[in-house]
Amino acid sequence: MAPLHFVDDEWLALRTEDVIDPDRPIVDAHHHIWDGHHTYLVPDLVNDLQCGHNIRGTVYVECSFMYRADGDPRFASVGEVEYANGVAATFASGYYGPVRACAGIVGRVDLTLGALAQPVLEACMSRAPDRFRGIRHMAAWDASPEVNVLRRSPPKDLLLDPNFREGFARLSELGLSFDAWCYHPQLPQLIDLVDKYPNTRVIIDHVGGRAAKGPYAERKEEVFRGWKASMQQLAKRPNVFCKLGGLNMRLSGFDFIDRDLPPTSQELASAWKLSIETCIEAFGPSRCMFESNFPPDKSGCSARVLWNAFKRVVSGYSEDEKFELFAGSAIRAYRLPDALGKPAPDV
Repeated sequence: MAPLHFVDDEWLALRTEDVIDPDRPIVDAHHHIWDGHHTYLVPDLVNDLQCGHNIRGTVYVECSFMYRADGDPRFASVGEVEYANGVAATFASGYYGPVRACAGIVGRVDLTLGALAQPVLEACMSRAPDRFRGIRHMAAWDASPEVNVLRRSPPKDLLLDPNFREGFARLSELGLSFDAWCYHPQLPQLIDLVDKYPNTRVIIDHVGGRAAKGPYAERKEEVFRGWKASMQQLAKRPNVFCKLGGLNMRLSGFDFIDRDLPPTSQELASAWKLSIETCIEAFGPSRCMFESNFPPDKSGCSARVLWNAFKRVVSGYSEDEKFELFAGSAIRAYRLPDALGKPAPDV
């Protein structure tokens, strides 16, 4: 079995497709840049942004990359924000064309610092004042080693931790959002957190982390019902948004990564349709946004195939609904420039 986030470019190249609806503006609501167990740096990002789809901008989401090696360790993660802001500046120069990668930046701050998290949050804001929009402090924990996909698993019940919540309380005061990455059994804890802090914008990553591995593999219908009920409850909270993606990871129970040939966009659309439409039905198009989750999801398909698959899933939606799903919701949730949702200018 290949490593969790291994990307085989030669394998991906075995599947070619024409771009569907190539003029539709896209804002990729979630991607990373890293150099670790797999390298995905700016040249790789540029190649995927130039895949033929009209990707106008992106949101960078933390992945523990480029932390500061010196100074107060509480502020180490500020280095990642500085790095992402530098990447954004290279795209803002127009060197790579009209696309504005890292137009929004989601960093990481250890909220278990409690009140002491505030100066770290403020440091992130000061390093990227035009782009820093919020943080992600990953809470994804499960007792099963087949479910945990993080190299360093967070503590159990992080979302209930009093110190974490004291730090979380600082977000709304500073106008910052929170990206929530947890597994489906933790969604009731997320509901409790949202209800405690209704003024904080929360963006759920990867359709709520429904797991289909380990102890959940043989209980998929039961798991789906519980996940759906939790997502419907979260959707009742108007401050909560949902990202549509992250479904190419093995966590979701699909085997596309391990096949001899990469999947077609039609195969992916058929596999993902129920999960995506369940979220859209609950939250509405104006609070749902598509994400690439690259490079993890690149393990299973190319950028061209991925965006084709998303377009197939919502092919029957109205033009206004498609605009929200592919650009508008991300622009509002992360306070991005409206121009990212407009057709690319001639260059």
